[in-house]
Amino acid sequence: MSTSDKYSTSERRIDLDWVRIGAFGLLIFYHVGMLYVSWGFHIKSVYSLTWLEPLMLFLNPWRLSLLFLVSGVATRFMLGKYRLDSFVRARSARLLVPLIFGMFVIVPLQSYEQIVESLGYPAGFTDFYLRHYLAFGSQFCPSPCIVLPTWNHLWFVVYLWAYTLALVVVLALWPFLADWLDRNLASVLAGPGLLILPCLLFAAGRVFLFPVFPSTHALFGDWYNHADYATAFLIGFLLARRGDIWCDVERRRWTALMAATACFIAFMLVRAGLFAPSPVLRWFAGTVYGSYQWLGMVAVLGFARRHFTADGPVRRYFTDAIFPYYIVHQTAIIMIAHGLRGSGLSAGVEACIVIAGTVLTCVVTYEIVRRIDWLRPLFGLRREASTPAKPIPQPA
Repeated sequence: MSTSDKYSTSERRIDLDWVRIGAFGLLIFYHVGMLYVSWGFHIKSVYSLTWLEPLMLFLNPWRLSLLFLVSGVATRFMLGKYRLDSFVRARSARLLVPLIFGMFVIVPLQSYEQIVESLGYPAGFTDFYLRHYLAFGSQFCPSPCIVLPTWNHLWFVVYLWAYTLALVVVLALWPFLADWLDRNLASVLAGPGLLILPCLLFAAGRVFLFPVFPSTHALFGDWYNHADYATAFLIGFLLARRGDIWCDVERRRWTALMAATACFIAFMLVRAGLFAPSPVLRWFAGTVYGSYQWLGMVAVLGFARRHFTADGPVRRYFTDAIFPYYIVHQTAIIMIAHGLRGSGLSAGVEACIVIAGTVLTCVVTYEIVRRIDWLRPLFGLRREASTPAKPIPQPA
């Protein structure tokens, strides 16, 4: 079997498993970085490390869109095996159960530490949880004004479930729409269109929507993020079975990398304030930012497809472990960082302790959860004794 045939027929995309593992793994380092940069975060370190910002900006435009794209691919493969109603039940259980558990058990500690650092909240966690976290409304306004309960970093789960549900509704009404789009999209994205046309979509969102709808992760009214993440999700869904396009992604990986590098440099030069502000400059910045998003994704996917196809116990371990890691990592970061506040440690030592403590928390949590059957669904893992939904009978 040729490489092209293997990738067009296999539904176990090892390369995309590694992409997902890597993208989620970056969250630990990215969210630790958020303690030190000038952008808003739930708590901040006493140290400000502005030299981190270019590195954070290098990752920020494409890391989450890439996860939604990979999720779109996985959704297409799963929908090929199960009926729509069985699929909705399975995905809702896999996403909504850990979301609700996370919102009421894992995330509240983040909000508590935020209020303690922001306002010097004098009472304990139980008082905060009962009086404020379960208030189901805005609390501590005007600064900070936060809506409780909150999903904080678990917004990704909410958005993924919403896009999945919307897709299922569309497919229930027009069952053959996905195949029709699949065939037509292949011709549109043939050749240079693979690198150019999606760039136009992401650039249009950045130019026209972002100035009006800045990122909120609040689901409703978050139109720029929806245009960004839903587009990536849909592209992944439609291209999942197109082995020819995946081969093209691999072939064009160096071109995508060089073009992405040029766009990133251009964006950073604009951001550095080297040019006088003007409407044309804002359009240019939005265009290169949106283009960098797509080109960065193509480069990552292309290199992963070429070099990260080896399976083994490490891949299998982290494929399951990464979702529980994601659920607990930000709470661990915030609690450890808060505990180190005022310790007098240098920024480097503090960051190393936060990273090591967060990784250890993730590992210990997963090792406990994977062994206790009733805990597994709370962290997005299938119960070992559960019976999978019955697949659709396939024609001979």
